[in-house]
Amino acid sequence: MAFKRKETQKRFAPKLKIKKGDRVAVISGASKGRQGEVLEVFPKTNRVIVEEVNIVKKHEKPTQDNPGGIVEQPAPIHISNLMLIDPKTGTPTRVGRREVDGKQVRYSKKSGEIIN
Repeated sequence: MAFKRKETQKRFAPKLKIKKGDRVAVISGASKGRQGEVLEVFPKTNRVIVEEVNIVKKHEKPTQDNPGGIVEQPAPIHISNLMLIDPKTGTPTRVGRREVDGKQVRYSKKSGEIIN
């Protein structure tokens, strides 16, 4: 009997153009126009947590270490709502991939500069 995969399962996570530590701009949604640094990336769901963007309120129970109450924290935002900020010009840009010295590197399509 062959193993049958569910329709929602993916075999591997897609290659993303945004990485942890990148500076990004929000291009759509409630936080449109805001900029921030990527704190965490979730490749399986195509979502990213950006500093000071998509802030939600979470109710926490008190513990010995934490007094509890209502805490504000950033929630994940879909990667399609973000654009990488060009390191040279400081404006949002699309990202491409090219091979340099046998390695795939990301580059800014606006200025052509390689992104580290």
